[in-house]
Amino acid sequence: MNNPLKELVAVSRYFGSDKDYTLAGGGNTSYKDDTSIWIKASGASLASITEEGFVQLDRAKVQITRDKIYSDNEQLRETQFKADLRAANVYPEKGKQPSVETSFHEIIDYPFVVHMHPTLTNALMCSNEAEKKTRELFGNEVMYIPYATGYSLFRKVEANLEFYRDTRDHDPEIIFLENHGVFVSARTTERIHQLFRHITDTIADAIGPLEHPDPLEIPADITGFLPAFRMMLMENGDRGTLSIRHNTLHRHFYTSEEAFRKAALPFTPHMIIYCKSAYLYIEETGSPETLIQTFRGKLTRFREQHGYSPRIIILRDYGILAFEGNARSVQIALDVYEDLMKVSLLSEAFGGPRFLTDEQIAVVDNWEVENYSLEIAPDMQSEDKVDQKIIVVTGAAQGFGEGIARHLAEQGANLVVADLNAEKGEETVRSLSAVCGTNRVVFLQTDVSDPGHVEKLVYHTVREFGGLDLYVSNAGILVAGGLDEMEPEVFSKLTGINYNAWFYGARAASAVMKVQHDINPGYYTDLVQINSKSGLQGSNRNFAYAGAKFGGVGLTQSFAMELAPYNIKVNAICPGNFFEGPLWSDPDNGLFVQYLEAGKVPGAQTIEDVRRFYEKKVPMGRGCRVEDVMKALYYILDQEYETGQALPVTGGQVMLK
Repeated sequence: MNNPLKELVAVSRYFGSDKDYTLAGGGNTSYKDDTSIWIKASGASLASITEEGFVQLDRAKVQITRDKIYSDNEQLRETQFKADLRAANVYPEKGKQPSVETSFHEIIDYPFVVHMHPTLTNALMCSNEAEKKTRELFGNEVMYIPYATGYSLFRKVEANLEFYRDTRDHDPEIIFLENHGVFVSARTTERIHQLFRHITDTIADAIGPLEHPDPLEIPADITGFLPAFRMMLMENGDRGTLSIRHNTLHRHFYTSEEAFRKAALPFTPHMIIYCKSAYLYIEETGSPETLIQTFRGKLTRFREQHGYSPRIIILRDYGILAFEGNARSVQIALDVYEDLMKVSLLSEAFGGPRFLTDEQIAVVDNWEVENYSLEIAPDMQSEDKVDQKIIVVTGAAQGFGEGIARHLAEQGANLVVADLNAEKGEETVRSLSAVCGTNRVVFLQTDVSDPGHVEKLVYHTVREFGGLDLYVSNAGILVAGGLDEMEPEVFSKLTGINYNAWFYGARAASAVMKVQHDINPGYYTDLVQINSKSGLQGSNRNFAYAGAKFGGVGLTQSFAMELAPYNIKVNAICPGNFFEGPLWSDPDNGLFVQYLEAGKVPGAQTIEDVRRFYEKKVPMGRGCRVEDVMKALYYILDQEYETGQALPVTGGQVMLK
C-alpha cells in the first residue's frame, strides 16, 4: 500500500461523484492505522474531497465512547457522545468536526470503511421484506442491522459485531442497515469496489430490467403561477428559489392521492434532513389562477398541520418542485426526493416500500446529531443586495455583460447568462460557476431580437429558479457608418438588437414580476437597460446605434410610468466607452479598427491614435469600467424611489442638462 490516504481520497471521490451511490454530500469514508483514524469531516463533499477534507482522530480517545455510560436522556446523550468525538480530534485547531459516524468506523477491524446510501441498496433496505430478502440474496456472510439511529445504532452495530465474531474469525465485509444504507469494509480499496459491484449486480438481477426516467415537457404556463408559489413560500422577508423538474418517474406518483401515498413519507434520516418528512401534493389542475388559489389553501393547511413550509411540492401533470433558501439546496432537495421516488418504485420487487414510522421520524426531526450537517451548512441569508436574487443578463458571454454577470455571481446572485454565442456563453457559465457559493449560474442561447427567444428565456428562468427579480437588457451591437454607407438591412439588425430587444425583454420579464406583485405588493423588482452615452447625445457616423439608444431611453421612461403601480422599477444605465472590452479592442472588428478605417478620427494613422483621441474626450481621462457600471446598478437596485432614469456613467463626458 503506497499511500493509504491517497487511496482513501480516490475511493471517496469515485463513489461520492456517483448519484446512484450518494446524494447531497452524504455517505462517509475512513481509513485507520494502529493509532489514528481519518474520517470525512462533517460538511466535506466526497465528490471533490482532498486529504484536507478528512479529520484525524486519536483511536484511543474514540474508543472511550465504547465503555462510557451516557445519559438516559436521548438529546443529552447525543450531545455528550458528540463532545467525546470532538475531544478525540488530533488537530482541533484546524476547525474540522468529526463525523457522528466515527465510532461505527472505529469498531470495524478493516482499515478502509465506506458507508453509502445507494439507490439499489435502499430499494432492498427500505422494503417490507428487507431482512428476509437480504438473507436470500446474500446469505449469512453479511450482517443485517434493524433500524436505529445515532448512538443507538452504534450500540446495535457493536453488539451484532461481537456476536458475528464469536462464530467467525473475521468481521463482515458488508453490513446492511435497515432504512439507512450499507457499510462496506475491506483491507484494500480494490476490494471495496468489488464488493459494491457484487451488491449492485445482485440486487439489480433480483429487481429485473430497470426503468430509466425520460424527461417530460414542462408546460409554458408555469410563468403564470410558479412566481406566485415562490412569493407565498417566502416568509418574513426571506429570499428563496423554487425549481421544477418533470420526467416519467414523477408520473408514477402524481396521478392520484393513492399513487402519491407511495412517495408521501421518508425512508431514511438523510431524506428528512434535506426534504423534511412531509410533502405537499396537488392533484387539482387548471388555469394559473386556479392553481394559485389551490396552492394558497393547501399551503395554509400544510403549515397549520406541520409547523413549517413544504420543501417538496408534487404537482400533477407538471412534476416536482423544491423550495429552499438558496439555489444549491433546491437542487439537492430535488435529487434526494427523486431518489425517494426511485427507492419506492424499486422496493416493489421486495414486498413494497417500508417508510420510517411516525416515531422514527420524530426522533430524527429532533435529533441534534443527525441535524448536525445543517449546522455547518452555508448561511442561506446575507446582507448582499443580490444574494439569491434571480437575475437575467443578456449579452453576458463577453464584454460589459460578462463583467456584470461576474460581479453578480460573486455576490451570490442566481444568474441566467443569455447570449447568441453558445460557445462563449457555456465558457462563461463554467467560469462563473467556479465563483458560486450556494447560488447557481445557467446558460441559455438567446437571440434577443426574436420575441419568441426572449419568451423562452424568461420561461427557462422561471423553470430554473421560480421567478425573476432583475432583468438586465445588455445585449447590443455597433456597426459604424454614415448615411451614404449604412445599408437598410444593417440598420434593421442594429435596431432589432439595440432597441426592439429592450421592448421584448421588458414585456416578458414584467409579466412574471406582476404575478409576484399580486402576491406580495411590497416586493420590488427591476428592469435595467444597459444603454450608452450615445443614448444621451448624438454620435457622428454612428446614427443607427445612437438612434436605437435614444429610443431606449424613451422606452425606459414610458415603461417606468406604466409599471410603477407594480413596484417594478425601470431604469437605464448609460456607460461611457468601455475601451478594454471586445467592442472597442477586438483586433479584427473592434471600434478602434472600424473608426480608423471609416476615417472617423481626423488625422489618425494608428489604432493608438484613435484610442488617445477618445480618451481625451473624457474629463476623468479614462474609459468606463465594469466596476463603474456595477456601482450604478447597485444604486438602482438599492433605492425604492427612482424609476424612469437614464443614469450617465461617462466620466463627465456627457452631463445631464
